[in-house]
Amino acid sequence: MLSSSSTTVKNLLLKKRLCFLLKLVCYVSSVFIFCEFLIYYVVIFQCRWPEVKGGAHMSEKETSASVLRAIILADTHLLGEIKGHWLDKLRREWQMERSFQTALWLLEPDIVFILGDVFDEGKWSLPQAWADDVRRFRKMFKFPASTELVVVVGNHDIGFHYEMTTYKVNRFGKVFNFTSGKLITRKGINFVLVNSVAMEGDGCTLCRTTEAKLVALSHKLNCSQQHYPLYRKSDAECTGEDSASPEEKNIPFKEKYDVLSQEASQKLIWWFHPRLILSGHTHSACEVLHAGKIPEVSVPSFSWRNRNNPSFIMGSITPTDFSLQKCFLPYESRVFTIYCAAGALLVILILAHFQLLTPPFYFAQRLISKHKAV
Repeated sequence: MLSSSSTTVKNLLLKKRLCFLLKLVCYVSSVFIFCEFLIYYVVIFQCRWPEVKGGAHMSEKETSASVLRAIILADTHLLGEIKGHWLDKLRREWQMERSFQTALWLLEPDIVFILGDVFDEGKWSLPQAWADDVRRFRKMFKFPASTELVVVVGNHDIGFHYEMTTYKVNRFGKVFNFTSGKLITRKGINFVLVNSVAMEGDGCTLCRTTEAKLVALSHKLNCSQQHYPLYRKSDAECTGEDSASPEEKNIPFKEKYDVLSQEASQKLIWWFHPRLILSGHTHSACEVLHAGKIPEVSVPSFSWRNRNNPSFIMGSITPTDFSLQKCFLPYESRVFTIYCAAGALLVILILAHFQLLTPPFYFAQRLISKHKAV
């Protein structure tokens, strides 16, 4: 009789412990799934395509036929084998993959532009490392047949001007079907892709070839996509929560390093008179008017390694008009706060379960228990 009673008590204790353990597993799993998967849907779901003039009166079918919906992002900086720690690489690539795939699923863009610095170490990658980086990129940024992906070259992909070689340029071009001065026309809208690294103006072979192609296409351009921003003195006039920090805004930009030279910038404006210029490189957002009428939008980095609040641009574009809207991704600091709060609550639950809380906590727990009993 005593043996049977003792066995029953042990079984009840075991069931309680297993039940508590199961609750903890469900709690931890729920927090993890939310922070690493669901949060991207919650945040990006709030983003809406901007409307162009007359777009509000169009049906969905008419909008789909006449308005090009484009996502523009920049500076993904996939880490390489030299500088990339495996944990940092795993974390950043997961964040970008989930953001990109969620955006494609929810927003269904017609085309996606990546404005350079796809890789962090492309400028010095050996063939095997380059192949591994490309493989990881294709996994992260895979896209459906209904969406087109266009990638522009950046200085981290082929090196700055003094590091750039024909081999590196051709290697990048072969993977991404990129050539400087390439014209892309979609729904009557012309985009010219510019290798801004080759706009050095020193007469190098690659520079001469790039400029010759751009001159030949100059009469067709109305939108420009490139990595380097056009010349500006600094980010002092840039505003917005994802602009450069106050400490960085007044640091003067170096021509041909942070921005294009004044000469190269003037050439692009004189040749093409574009109605919109999109660029990356600075990792921070900025909007500038050139010649008092030509807007340039610097797209901030898409990687959490470069900023706490990455974002991308959503553009609704027609042959005569365009409208841009920014879509922010989850703030890493907020994700970290959720983990910290969940961890603190987990510790309290465990201590409460084993009655290891300090007297004030234990007293509060007893009061709550008595209140429930009443």
